[in-house]
Amino acid sequence: MTRPRIGWYVHHHGRGHVSRFLAVRPHLDADVVVFSSMTAPTVLPVGTEWVSLPLDNEVEERAGGVLDPYDPDAEATVRGRLHWAPLDHRGHRRRLALIAACADELDVFVVDVSVEVAVFVRLLGLPLALFTQPGARVDVPHELAFAIADRIIAPWPAGAHDTSVFGEAAVQLHTVGGISRSAGRERPAVEPGTVLLLGGIGPVGERDAVWTALAERFPDVRWRSAGYLPDTFVDDPWEAICRAEVVITAGGQNSIADVAAADRPTIVVPQERPFDEQSTTARVLDAEGFVVSFEEWPDLDALADALDRARDRPTRWAEWGVDRGAETAARLILELVPATAPPTRPAPSTHPSVA
Repeated sequence: MTRPRIGWYVHHHGRGHVSRFLAVRPHLDADVVVFSSMTAPTVLPVGTEWVSLPLDNEVEERAGGVLDPYDPDAEATVRGRLHWAPLDHRGHRRRLALIAACADELDVFVVDVSVEVAVFVRLLGLPLALFTQPGARVDVPHELAFAIADRIIAPWPAGAHDTSVFGEAAVQLHTVGGISRSAGRERPAVEPGTVLLLGGIGPVGERDAVWTALAERFPDVRWRSAGYLPDTFVDDPWEAICRAEVVITAGGQNSIADVAAADRPTIVVPQERPFDEQSTTARVLDAEGFVVSFEEWPDLDALADALDRARDRPTRWAEWGVDRGAETAARLILELVPATAPPTRPAPSTHPSVA
């Protein structure tokens, strides 16, 4: 018998979606084909293929002119029924065609995240596991995606967020806990007096000035940057997170899961995201005593107070469930493999875009 073969769509905005895939992948006893418009990681896990998808939001040349998918005539939202399906866009059409070309080889499909890909793979007759994110996702496209999913996987613990937004689809919702690829790793020792600025926080154009002001106002603090300042991005910030006495981060699900895995005192300054995703997360975490949060970058007096509060309060990150999140998500996905899956299948297709 062959192992299950899983398709997995990775959204190309930011690094969070691919980080979540890399966290869950070690727990999947299956072969996986990833579909994404982002560049594949330098090293892929064993048993993993990467199919590069064309972008669906670029202006395309046409005889006698161009096709701009943002032009109202492209009807990209199909009058509010979908999020993005521009008419006559070759990139959009080709990305779905690449998924369809592999569909007969797959047993299950995971979508993280896209309403259009979710609907498409379900139309192809594949069991659908759909990752979701915080915020008031009560629009028509989300309602459709939630309604057709066989599993909705929420990367936060039970009770953390309002589940009424899922309506009748809440019966398919599974809150698995935070998902971090660093869960269970050894934690390097904390360096007292160190504060880490993790990822994109606050306006990009103000970060150099903020960094200078921090050094002047807090001369006893050793400030560190992992993705805050230019050229400081690291693919694996685990050591920097663990060594920080306090971490200041945005409100993305993966950043939150990583600081939870490291059990570090945290200040959250959410980035603006659709459906108030990060702001919603920040408010929930602050209200429950997990973090200190601000809606925007604070002034230095407020930051000084926040640093004291973050240091002084006991952490509650053990309640975020990162010790089991990735493993539970993998189990839910594998449960969707049909019992009638064929013992053999056609040889995998070879595409020029497969890494």
